[in-house]
Amino acid sequence: MGKTLTEKLIESHLVTGEMKAGSEIAIRIDQTLTQDATGTMAYLQFEALEIPRVKTELSVSYIDHNTVQTGFENADDHKYLEGVAQKYGLYLSRAGNGICHQVHLERFGIPGKTLLGADSHTPTGGGLGMLAIGAGGLDVALAMAGEPFFITAPKVIGINLTGRLKPWVSAKDAVLKVLEIFTTKGNVGSIFEYKGPGLSYLTVPERATIANMGAECGVTTSVFPSDDVTRQFLSSQGREKDWMKLEADPEACYEREITIDLSELEPLAAAPHSPENVVPVRSIEGIPVDQVCTGSCTNSSYKDLATVAVMLRGKTIRRETSLVVTPGSRQVLENLARDGFLADLIAAGARIDECACGFCIGNSRSPSSGAVSLRTSNRNFQGRSGTADALVYLVSPETAAAAAIKGYITDPRNLAIDYPRIEIPERFHINDGMIIPPDAQDSGSETIQRGPNIGAPPASDVFPDTILGEVTIKVGDRITTDHIMPAGARMKYRSNIARYSEFVFEPVDRNFSSRAAAIKKAGRHNIVVAGVSYGQGSSREHAAMCPMFLGVKAVLAISFERIHEANLVNFGILPLTFADPRSYNEIEQGDVIEIPEIDKNIYLSDHISVINKTRGLSFEAAFSLSKRQKTILMAGGALNLAKKKASSRANPDG
Repeated sequence: MGKTLTEKLIESHLVTGEMKAGSEIAIRIDQTLTQDATGTMAYLQFEALEIPRVKTELSVSYIDHNTVQTGFENADDHKYLEGVAQKYGLYLSRAGNGICHQVHLERFGIPGKTLLGADSHTPTGGGLGMLAIGAGGLDVALAMAGEPFFITAPKVIGINLTGRLKPWVSAKDAVLKVLEIFTTKGNVGSIFEYKGPGLSYLTVPERATIANMGAECGVTTSVFPSDDVTRQFLSSQGREKDWMKLEADPEACYEREITIDLSELEPLAAAPHSPENVVPVRSIEGIPVDQVCTGSCTNSSYKDLATVAVMLRGKTIRRETSLVVTPGSRQVLENLARDGFLADLIAAGARIDECACGFCIGNSRSPSSGAVSLRTSNRNFQGRSGTADALVYLVSPETAAAAAIKGYITDPRNLAIDYPRIEIPERFHINDGMIIPPDAQDSGSETIQRGPNIGAPPASDVFPDTILGEVTIKVGDRITTDHIMPAGARMKYRSNIARYSEFVFEPVDRNFSSRAAAIKKAGRHNIVVAGVSYGQGSSREHAAMCPMFLGVKAVLAISFERIHEANLVNFGILPLTFADPRSYNEIEQGDVIEIPEIDKNIYLSDHISVINKTRGLSFEAAFSLSKRQKTILMAGGALNLAKKKASSRANPDG
């Protein structure tokens, strides 16, 4: 039987386990990436492991999330990241050089390599034929220390692309169609593998757009083959030597296969407040638009923004609509400038932002109260824009530009202009001056600057034999990591866990932090109860670390998303699912809960009894933990366990 490309990539990096769907496997990691919102804590954890130098083939530290630098905190973090990169052997992409996923695609990604990134949109690299996976910062720190990365052997879903996109229909519309089919839940433990004759018409940046938003479906990653299109892209970056052909065997067998005819697609939008709320643009035409934001790691390539520029050439955006343009990298920005497209954007009235994450994470360009904002980014969770009542629609660059021209949501096919045909340069102008390579070896003299906001990773106690505590909060379905740990302006406290913890669940319940701190001080544990798909969105491990700091020991949910569930275990929090989802309705905030004899029961079964002492009832909860994860949990977290192992190696007789 033939093999899928996913199987080939995993098997070439397999350390332990076998490709049996549902079982735990460990893979070798070739490359890692971090960004400044996750990287500071990841490197603090790496330092705690006392490893003298990163052991990967290549690791890159990107500064792209918090570049506005209001206050000293972000600037101090950036100084810290600079020192860490030089001391431990990482490349550093400086603030302003671009968004990690776009820059990595251009300058570092290599077909056939594994990439582990402390960002949930790391799967963007799948557009280049990589096995690129998002994870928590601690998992990335361990990978930099030479440890393998553990995942559940995936189910591989084949997505066969046929036909060719019509004018005014883009790769963004293709991935929105995928989201319409698969939704944002029920896909944990799967990988999307794209194939079919339609691929020959999709450039690498277009493939990357599709791979990027596979993260919204909850899959482990998305994978594209490496073919002549891939070689052409790498050649345009002066990196053709990195190319290799990679594809599935013709007789490969998939868990499930679907076919999408690209020629049948039309402009689509994800309506508020979820990427799965997909509707045809024609069905929402006429809605007045206050703001248009183009860019982000999803749609900020040269072709994306040149298309917008040509659409706006000779025009002025509507007076009632603000247009923001965010190039994905300094390379994109410079090439747009050299080829005249930047002048078109400026002349039309666009506001040109720094090459950074900016509006996508809500730390700049927040819309006005109740505003309609069309964005080419990947998430439209309520409040993520920085404005709680804003209505955010996710659209293609073509649909975004059409709204800027008309002032209301417009199907771009209805514009009285020809579709822009963008010629992609055979060779981009390349300037890596904003990337600082590591020294050949650590001289031992590098000083790491630590500002007053930077603290050590918080300590975690050994896991208790019995959890006895209170349901500190009960939340509903699709609670994202943005709900748990707000981004935007709050993210500047990411290196100061005591301070950042004051904002846990702030968008849902402003009193959670103080209530949890009081319960912890009284000697009881905190317990979170949640509905479906708890932990959607960002890989932000602070959404587990800060609750751990406040004394959360268990989360009871109907279902979890992959990265967040792994992060909970890594920080000594027990993730439990209701054996019978109806039990969710039999527990309320304030109930006193007991989970007895965990140390014994966790190794004997995949179920455990939960006693609601307030209501005088009990129910069964399930857990899906490997033997390795159980060991991590009972040690109080992965960092505790790693330190213990390091100490044992250093003192074999102790």
